[in-house]
Amino acid sequence: MSAEAKLAEFGITLPAPPTPAGLYAPCVRSGSLLYVSGQIPSKDGQMPSGYLGKDVTVEEGQAHARQCTINALSIVRGELGSLDAVKRVVRIGGFVASAPGFTDQPAVVNGASQLLIDLFGEAGKHARAAVGVAELPRGVPVEVEFLFEV
Repeated sequence: MSAEAKLAEFGITLPAPPTPAGLYAPCVRSGSLLYVSGQIPSKDGQMPSGYLGKDVTVEEGQAHARQCTINALSIVRGELGSLDAVKRVVRIGGFVASAPGFTDQPAVVNGASQLLIDLFGEAGKHARAAVGVAELPRGVPVEVEFLFEV
């Protein structure tokens, strides 16, 4: 089943691609690689805030990482016309705003990884980094960047 068909099966409607909040491109294509800028978990004009391990649970963080992925996929579809043009997910980088002592960043970023694997199957398995940071733009708890082969 295609990624577009799976998206529909999961009941996920991609939003309009988000507009950049600074002087950067939402994505850049170089050869067969599509780099998607870091995405935050904005949805319907709302943005969560807080720190994992203090204000935000791991489960909430996973949902935020998933929303980052949905936002990125809207950019991919906008650039390529269809998610079916993705050959594989190469890498993601997850950034987690972490309270002191919070060390479960990989579990949080699993929210992004799981959606990619669900949509793209074996081609959705990717290399990744999941790191804790002191602050993220606009106070969001999670940001995720993506690299796709197209």
